[in-house]
Amino acid sequence: MTKKRLKMSSSREVRRTVNRIANMLLNGEIDPKTANAILYGCNVCLGAIRVDDQQAKLDELESIIGDLRNEN
Repeated sequence: MTKKRLKMSSSREVRRTVNRIANMLLNGEIDPKTANAILYGCNVCLGAIRVDDQQAKLDELESIIGDLRNEN
């Protein structure tokens, strides 16, 4: 059996993976239990991506505030 890899490092890639798994499930290419496990993994990855995005925004805001304080 060949190994398959799913890209899930961005929300766009997770969305593509979800669509791919949904289509595979509808076409009988994957069983529901496996699809559910993969979709759970997608949800976990998406949560981590959201946290990373929020942290990046928070870091940017903290940098802007630091710059404003240094100007005064």
